Amino acid sequence: MNVKELVSKNEDYIVEMRRYFHMHPELSFEEFETTKRIAKELDKMGIPYEIPEEEPKTGVIGLIQGGKPGKTVALRADIDALNVSEKNDIEYKSQNEGKMHACGHDSHMAMLLGAAKILNEVKDELCGKVYLIFQPAEEVGLGAKYMIRQGNWYEETDNIYGSHIWSGLETGKISVEAGDRMAAADRFTITIKGKSGHGSLPNETVDAVVVGAAVIQNLQQLVARNYSPLDSVTVTVGSFHSGNRFNIIAGEATMEGTNRYFRREIGARIEDDMRRVIKGVCDAYGATYELDYQYILGPTINDEESSTIAINAIEKFAGKDILKNMQKTTGGEDFSYYLENKPGCFGFVGSRNPELGTDYPHHNERFNIDESALKNGAGTYAQYAIDFLNGEN
Repeated sequence: MNVKELVSKNEDYIVEMRRYFHMHPELSFEEFETTKRIAKELDKMGIPYEIPEEEPKTGVIGLIQGGKPGKTVALRADIDALNVSEKNDIEYKSQNEGKMHACGHDSHMAMLLGAAKILNEVKDELCGKVYLIFQPAEEVGLGAKYMIRQGNWYEETDNIYGSHIWSGLETGKISVEAGDRMAAADRFTITIKGKSGHGSLPNETVDAVVVGAAVIQNLQQLVARNYSPLDSVTVTVGSFHSGNRFNIIAGEATMEGTNRYFRREIGARIEDDMRRVIKGVCDAYGATYELDYQYILGPTINDEESSTIAINAIEKFAGKDILKNMQKTTGGEDFSYYLENKPGCFGFVGSRNPELGTDYPHHNERFNIDESALKNGAGTYAQYAIDFLNGEN
């Protein structure tokens, strides 16, 4: 079975689907029309599928049954868009005001549908079955857990592959190396409680702005003096809100931020370390605090054997030159939940082409992709499934 030829045959279809989804973006857990369109395409292919019974009933789980018994592999694409107003002047510009596929999930759906066509065409030669996972709500970190709860597909799955179009990697390249790929993403809210008063009498107050500023500065030292310089750890306070008038010393301050890291051992201690620092600062100033700490996403870590399958699959359908190692990124991805209990691999499909203006960062209002990259993503999905099931790695 020649995946390269089958991808070429379906390339126009993949581009067409990507443009359709780009024009009709829907937010996390609001992907109702998107779900219908995916289901419609699978109906055309004769591929059976299920739509989750759990509210809000978005997402699709398709199934391609091979002609011979064997293992089970899952291929995942996320389907949600963002609250971004598109500024691209293109014929397939978003038609939903204030919503945009500014992270490439439109591409992921199209690539997986293209792979579905290929795999369905050669299904009699497959040893086992392929689950097609069109997952909602990746952008809010809730979709993977939601899909894992639907039916028994995850329990049956022996291996899972997912990929992300990537504007930081040049078109024509794919990164699927083993090890750390994306960081854990935690979220925290710190509330400082002091004592408000008149700006002219600071001695009668506990200034929450001053305490909050001290907390932020000391949290920066938390990484520098508590974690190995060989570990990648970031503590970021992204918002600080306090006070409402120029001559009133604020009695309360609220900060929100995120921590990123790759080693799960760090996740087991970083909340306690933050509490120690925040408490120490507040005690020194006579303030109190509350910390709401949420573990949103774990680290995405590619299994060695699965990465080898992906590397061999890519070499097989596109040649060695397409492979390129890429630095891990501190961005987060809820594909990590699938990898907690199953081996698998997460790849990056390059679409950076400055001449086409596809070098804007993800989540930017001018984000776009080089559509010539779509065939690489679809081909990797298909070849990975074939090689895993037929033991050709």
